[in-house]
Parts: sequence; structure tokens; C-alpha cells
Amino acid sequence: MIASLTAEERQRLTATSNSAGLWHLAGHLGLIALTGTWIALGWPLWQAVLVVHGVALVFLFTLEHEATHKTPFRSTWLNEAAGHLAGVMLLLPFQWFRLFHMAHHRHTNDPARDPELAGPRPDTWPRFLLYTSGLPYWRAMAAVVVENAFGTPDAPYLTRRARPALRQEARVYLTIYALVLASLVVSPLALWLWVLPALLGQPVLRLYLLAEHGRCPPVANMLENSRTTFTNRAVRFLAWNMPYHAEHHAYPAVPFHQLPAFHAHARAHLRTTSESYAAFVEDYVDDLPSTRLSAASR
Repeated sequence: MIASLTAEERQRLTATSNSAGLWHLAGHLGLIALTGTWIALGWPLWQAVLVVHGVALVFLFTLEHEATHKTPFRSTWLNEAAGHLAGVMLLLPFQWFRLFHMAHHRHTNDPARDPELAGPRPDTWPRFLLYTSGLPYWRAMAAVVVENAFGTPDAPYLTRRARPALRQEARVYLTIYALVLASLVVSPLALWLWVLPALLGQPVLRLYLLAEHGRCPPVANMLENSRTTFTNRAVRFLAWNMPYHAEHHAYPAVPFHQLPAFHAHARAHLRTTSESYAAFVEDYVDDLPSTRLSAASR
């Protein structure tokens, strides 16, 4: 499918753009600023807006993910700055995540080598609910940051050469978190605008991420081991077009703003898709053991 693209089409599809990235980032940060202002000023229904604010915050993950590929912006420094900004907000150290994510791309859905499968995907209702809560994510990432800062991380995708940079990165992140924690003595603003919303928004991100490869076959074909989920413009905007996930894995050099165009080339070749995120979740939970038992008893 990619081989059928002309040189001109490849050049157009892989062209990065500062303006496209900055406009998209302005929209994403603008939403965070709007909801944050709503909460800070205590406007009507501000408690409900906490969830919207949290979802907007945690979906900075999709920006960080894109930045690991150096594609949201043409400028290297913009990609690095955006990756670290999102990394700090999400307890997801950017340089560590880049190495983790590149290993994921090399071994997508390979049970033995994909680092995303180090912990199995939830296969029972208790595990599904725990996964969806986001608590395992926060626990795991806190452990990663502490280990990177003071230990000797030895995952297969972390080279010895990378350790000094990972150590420095983790210690900077910990310093920032210590300052934020200290600020709570003076004002609870960080709690209401960052910590609590991130906790509330994380379950939405967990379900979104589960759709990317959950229940996809462990095969080499990127159009089969990754799922494209059809959704509305609002979700595609918030997720930086990553619902086109099979397309992204098939051709990672395509930046977010060109994924819709690449989707037009790839759609006929997609092997694993869902009509919506709600449909994916419904199918996923229908296949959990307790659900199957309940259905059989009726």
C-alpha cells in the first residue's frame, strides 16, 4: 500500500509544519485554559468542568506521543519542548517514553517483546476496572521516575548510554513535583487545576489507549495489529488524529495533520477497525469472562 505512493505523495504526506502544529497546540492549550479559568473562577457547574479539564490535560499524551516521532512540528526544539511539557504534566518522562515507544513500534503487539505488553491487557472485570481507574498507570510511572532518578533502569530498550540523560530528566521532574507540592501550602490551585483533574481524566485516556491495540492479533502487519477507530472531529482533534492508529503504525513519518489524507489511501487496506470508541468498549467488555457467563445463563 505504501509502495504504491508516488515520490510526490510521500513527500507531501511526510512534510512537517510548525504552523500546523502550533495552531493545533493553541487550540488544545486554549481548551485547557478555558476550562481551567472556569474552575478557578467557580463558574456554574465548575465541578463537572473538572472532568472536561482533566480529559483535555491527559490527552496531552497524544502530543507527547507525536513528539517522540519528531513530527508535530518542523523545528526540533518545538518537538522537544512540547514532549517535555506533556511529560511533566502526565508523570511520563519524555526521553524515557521515546525509547519505550520506539520499542513498541518495533515490536507492536508481540507478546514477548512489545513493552506495552509487559503487563497483560485486562481480561477480567476486576482487572478491567482497575486498569480503567488509571491507578496502575500512576503507580508504574512514579516507579519509573524514581528508578530513573536514583536507580539503574535495565529494560531492554534502555541503553547504558541513555542512563545519564534519563537520570537528569527524572531528577528535574522530581524537582518540579516537589515545588508543586510545596505550593499547596500557599494555594490549592495546583490540586484543583492539575492533580485532581488528571486523576479524573485518566480513565478516559485508558479506554482510548486500550482501543489502539486491544484485541488486535499479534501479527506483523501494522494494518492488522493496530486499530483505527472511527470517531468525530472533536475526539480526533483532542487526540491529534491518532484514532487513525493503524495508519500511524504503518507509516510513522506521517505527521498528525496529514493522517486524514493518508487514511484516504489506507482505508481499503485496514484490517482492524471499530465504528466508535463506545462500540469498541462494548465489544471488549462483552468478551470479559463474567459477561460471557451471564449471557450464557440467560
